Amino acid sequence: VQLLESGGGLVQAGESLRLSCAASGLRLSMYDTAWYRQAPMKERELVAWINNPGATKYADAVKGRFTISRDNAKSTVYLQMNSLSPEDTAVYYCKAAARIGPKNYWGQGTQVTVSS
Repeated sequence: VQLLESGGGLVQAGESLRLSCAASGLRLSMYDTAWYRQAPMKERELVAWINNPGATKYADAVKGRFTISRDNAKSTVYLQMNSLSPEDTAVYYCKAAARIGPKNYWGQGTQVTVSS
């Protein structure tokens, strides 16, 4: 099983990025998926979550700016990030959690840096 994030980079405040998480070795429809982030000297925190029917939830800090989506046919989860601010600077991780059973998988992360 592999989760491969991409789309990170360096942007200026107010700009947008779209992160992708390509999953292989698993049937994505059997998993809930999420994006987390970890800033320097801070704990990893949940950013956004989406289950297979498409229900979503977001951290208060990103509500109205970020949108999580998934395409089971492409085994890919996305995070559209708009109106980025320096406070969004972090390594962003993709997670897949089995809907039945204890299996959890993490990607290696992609760096997002927002300059002021």
